[in-house]
Amino acid sequence: MVKITGLVRVFPAERGAVVACDRISFEIPPGRFFTLLGPSGCGKTTTLRCIAGLERPDDGEIMLDQVTVYSARQRLFVPPNQRSIGMVFQSYAIWPHMTVFDNVAFPLRVGRMRLSSAEIDRRVRGVLAVVRLDGLEQRPATKLSGGQQQRLALARALVREPQVLLLDEPLSNLDAKLREQMRLELRALQRQLGITTIYVTHDQVEALAMSNIIAVMHDGRIMQVGPPREIYERPQSPFVADFIGSTNLIRGRVAGPVGVDLHRVDTTHGPIICTITEGAAPQTDVLVSIRPEDVVIRDGPPAGTPAGTWEATVEQVVFLGESVDCRLAVGELILRAHAHPSVRFRRGDRVHLEFNPERCIAIRPEGDAPA
Repeated sequence: MVKITGLVRVFPAERGAVVACDRISFEIPPGRFFTLLGPSGCGKTTTLRCIAGLERPDDGEIMLDQVTVYSARQRLFVPPNQRSIGMVFQSYAIWPHMTVFDNVAFPLRVGRMRLSSAEIDRRVRGVLAVVRLDGLEQRPATKLSGGQQQRLALARALVREPQVLLLDEPLSNLDAKLREQMRLELRALQRQLGITTIYVTHDQVEALAMSNIIAVMHDGRIMQVGPPREIYERPQSPFVADFIGSTNLIRGRVAGPVGVDLHRVDTTHGPIICTITEGAAPQTDVLVSIRPEDVVIRDGPPAGTPAGTWEATVEQVVFLGESVDCRLAVGELILRAHAHPSVRFRRGDRVHLEFNPERCIAIRPEGDAPA
């Protein structure tokens, strides 16, 4: 288990201090794949480095497997080499002058464990087999492909048999196809080993595809923590809704309930029937989040013209192979929709839009947001 409580890290700057971690708290059950997701500069890597002991926090507490490794209150700081962690950096940090075997064996030879040569050999060969690099023990590290170098860095992190694995954007240097392949391999390996893993990325697809739990970060704070599906389908703030995938954010005001768990929101473009993440009284201002894949485009009005059906003009149609990306104008509001590739709309066509009430989420505004 990993438990972070009230973590604070502040860096001095010319114009005041920069708060990289602003009272961050979360808990990770054993064996789970936990992802810190957010834009550049949000504090996710600083949080990871504090857990690793590479940064000394200014306040808070860090526990790894029931052992406190940092506590401001107790004035306790356990150095990195005494924490049961393995870490893979974005650059891999592979020793270019060493073979594959020597790269993996290095942490065992310089550590405090004092292992025999036979034990080092057993561990190295075992972990190389796990990451599918067995048979390449004597190959120079520089002669490996990008994917093999990533697996070598992972083997070196695992050879000490850590309780927690820390991964700082380890796939960002790979091309798109290899990154997708390694994403699957890394997740399968984590499941096989059952090791608690903390993964840092700004890539929403990686986070959604690999994680048991996602923590979305912004400006040094955690905005929302939850399973991938919950984060995507039930965002609790405009930032989370807009950062995870893409969405349409429409300003409106709650008119009142229209059934079990559904509310009507009035907007300047028409009414929307939707769910609300937190109970909102009538006349409360909200932002309605509608994912592009949840916008249904029809060439004519549906029978009965239900509430929530809008007229729009097709502004742009982009064929993407697996879908058609449409830009739709409702007055001055531009909506985005993903349609089936068989759709044959053209620019200037008049269409009708439908929104699934259970897929439309009304969120309390936080500062300025798109209208």
